[in-house]
Amino acid sequence: MIENEAFLTAEQRIESLLDAMTLEEQVALLAGADFWTTVPIERLGIPAIKVSDGPNGARGGGSLVGGVKAASFPVGIALAASWDPALVKRVGQALAEEALSKGARVLLAPTVNIHRSTLNGRNFECYSEDPHLSARLAVAYIQGLQQNGVGATVKHFVGNESEFERMTISSEIDERALREIYLPPFEAAVKEAKTWALMSSYNKLNGTYVSERADMLLDLLKGEWGFDGVVMSDWFATHSTAPAQNGGLDLEMPGPSRFRG
Repeated sequence: MIENEAFLTAEQRIESLLDAMTLEEQVALLAGADFWTTVPIERLGIPAIKVSDGPNGARGGGSLVGGVKAASFPVGIALAASWDPALVKRVGQALAEEALSKGARVLLAPTVNIHRSTLNGRNFECYSEDPHLSARLAVAYIQGLQQNGVGATVKHFVGNESEFERMTISSEIDERALREIYLPPFEAAVKEAKTWALMSSYNKLNGTYVSERADMLLDLLKGEWGFDGVVMSDWFATHSTAPAQNGGLDLEMPGPSRFRG
């Protein structure tokens, strides 16, 4: 039990809980418990947090194919065709209700990668080829979710614009293109919408896996932009122990851990 908990700020409560944990318990929180939940520390009252796919519906857990039925909402590219942030915010609000009905407190959405090729099989889930439109809709979607008690996980950070060899491909993008095209939706999600979580992508960026790039996750995301939420990996997109940890990846998903035992 944490003493005088009622008088502590949220940051002080977190620090007190960390101080009360064993090293093994602290390490356990660096990876998921299973496919959809984080590790609980029951003796300290820390629950497992359930996450759920996805951008156009709340799966709730279970198998990737079949399983629990859920309401299906228009996909990202269709929502973007409305050019209507107010409508997208209402979708976020409705998805929060759906997620909570499945016992999930975090939705793995929205997807804000950029349409760069008509051959990308994931285009339907993203909003647009235009970074400004993508940013405005991402902010509305996240606000709708989070104002109703469900955390957003903006994804996939960054350069994940190809479904071909998606888990190994290297996106070769220079600094100006990153800043002007690929990063603005993520920046708006962090600075304006205060997204609770962010998902690092499968791909490499200029030869190095994004989950291991301290310049992107620590210097840019957590430093320059001031992101104070959780950076989780895409599913099975953690490739190392020390490089990913030192690079700023907070949570390996899914669990049990392959690299953080």
